[in-house]
Amino acid sequence: MKEQKSIPVTKTERSAKFVKTGIQIGGNYIKHYSKKLFNPGLSRDELNEDNATDIYKSLSELKGSALKIAQMLSMDKNILPKSYIDKFTQSQYNAPPLSGPLIVRTFSKNFGKTPEQIYDKFKLSSTNAASIGQVHEAELNGKKLAVKIQYPGVGDSISSDLKLVKPFAFRLLGMSEKDLNVYIKEVEERLLEETDYELEVKRSIEFSEACKHLNNVVFPKYYPALSGKRIITMDWIEGTHLKEFLKTNPSQEFRNKIGQALWDFYNFQQHELRAVHADPHPGNFLITADQKLGVIDFGCIKELPEDFYYPFFALISTEVLKDKAQTILAFRQLDMIHKDDDDRQIEFYYTAYKEMIELFAKPYISETFDFSKDEFFQQLYVYGDKIAKMPEFKQARGVKHFIYVNRTNFGLYTILHELRATVNTQTFVPHALAV
Repeated sequence: MKEQKSIPVTKTERSAKFVKTGIQIGGNYIKHYSKKLFNPGLSRDELNEDNATDIYKSLSELKGSALKIAQMLSMDKNILPKSYIDKFTQSQYNAPPLSGPLIVRTFSKNFGKTPEQIYDKFKLSSTNAASIGQVHEAELNGKKLAVKIQYPGVGDSISSDLKLVKPFAFRLLGMSEKDLNVYIKEVEERLLEETDYELEVKRSIEFSEACKHLNNVVFPKYYPALSGKRIITMDWIEGTHLKEFLKTNPSQEFRNKIGQALWDFYNFQQHELRAVHADPHPGNFLITADQKLGVIDFGCIKELPEDFYYPFFALISTEVLKDKAQTILAFRQLDMIHKDDDDRQIEFYYTAYKEMIELFAKPYISETFDFSKDEFFQQLYVYGDKIAKMPEFKQARGVKHFIYVNRTNFGLYTILHELRATVNTQTFVPHALAV
């Protein structure tokens, strides 16, 4: 892949990139409707493909929060047309890397030394480039290391970037202005944490220590003395990403083993730590030759406060959902039903959300669950598509914690579906209290 020799850093440069992309998208619409004059039955497939290409190219050159939005949207299979999903998925594994000289300058500016002055060996070409930073292979005292370097200007441009992304997100997601503002604010808080590499090293050590007892899950060792505000040094874990792993046609036993490790990793955190690795895209995991799940990124952590955790998991793990009054009470606590809703609205949202949670909870209410079942995911996508078209869901509903908790759990479900794994879902269960 062609290396990127520079990155827009100032607000003016980044704004200009968005303006240029907006003009290109406008041109795509003109081209589409011109063709439609001669072919009234023309679908939007070519338009979506052109727009997805132009938007992704722009976001990948900007890096940072702009590209992170693409990465997040690529995980929501039922929100965007397939052409967007296919293009944005590249941000999970393989965004255009920065050139070697730019990496050296970034390293020197943030660390005071060049890579060669710190490591015995340092590979200038990156092995993986994603939204916030890229990873380089290094060696010190005979130990192979992974060095993650944050892109220049990423941490300083989050707020302004999200304001620039907002019109694109508004058009793609179709959210109300209020709902989109809540979404953007929560994303901004998590992104500010993700660009704090000192916080990430601290959390990585804490979480890997807390989760080290889990079966078939491994973590790299982190080196605070070789890390800083924009650089993280950790052990290199040999392994393959999910896409490459699946190409090897692994046995069902192997798939189930990795799927179980993923389920245990996420549900131990949710129910025992009350904080969870909230970025479950496949690029954050490796499958090792000895059939273990390597977790290589703890940049995005979402804490689950008690006033969210208990009513939410009571709905999916107790008898609450069978009691209409108790269910409505939980929905009120979670702001899914508002205090000024009339009787008709209460009944509507009660019915709609109950259907949604019954779907979501299916893996939790049996001893094992087969995530290879296409019908389960088809039901989820059909339901998501149905409510997306309902005017009642254009207003903001639900506390902000849903944004990342839903993304985490549906992201987990999606990876398990790609693995086509069957897992024991009762290894770590919710600690649910009465509503």
